[in-house]
Amino acid sequence: MARVKTDERIVVAMTELLRRQGYAATGIKQVVDAAGAPIGSIYHHFSGGKRDVAAAALRQSGAAYGELVGMLLAPYDDIADGIEAAFVAAADTIAESGWLNMCPVATVAGEVADTEPALRAVAAEVMDAWVDQGTALYRTHGLPEPEARTLILAVIASLEGAFILARTQRSTAPILAAGHAMGGYARALTADPENSGAPA
Repeated sequence: MARVKTDERIVVAMTELLRRQGYAATGIKQVVDAAGAPIGSIYHHFSGGKRDVAAAALRQSGAAYGELVGMLLAPYDDIADGIEAAFVAAADTIAESGWLNMCPVATVAGEVADTEPALRAVAAEVMDAWVDQGTALYRTHGLPEPEARTLILAVIASLEGAFILARTQRSTAPILAAGHAMGGYARALTADPENSGAPA
């Protein structure tokens, strides 16, 4: 079995800690303890310390979430069906996890937007990639670029907001309601004759 590199273990540990407790509450000692690494390895691999580790964790987890959303949506020919199925899967996952934070990117972005501009920029970079990927996917289903971009922005915003409500209320109802609403929005867009046909 291949041995996981120290820097990779550190990033994975930081990602999990960001999910569980956010950026401010996460200390370097916690990260190295969770990674099973000496504390000096942080600065060997990440010269900027905690901030650089967090940036790497956001990029890595953001890329993974982008791929996951694409995989959830791709099997469906109908955009609305794919969106609703993705929200149902998200609801099942958060309940099964014991209401853990599903997305460290949005959590950290909200926490540090005014105090850590470098990390806010990383989170924005990740979210911009999500929007670009989602726009491209919806374009392949026939939506023009403006509508495809507006839809993925609404889907991401609804999902992230629904995660907060679900964790607070310990209920999947907010996620399922958001998915139903986004499915309805997608059906309205795809039913519009001006939005029909192959992408330009």
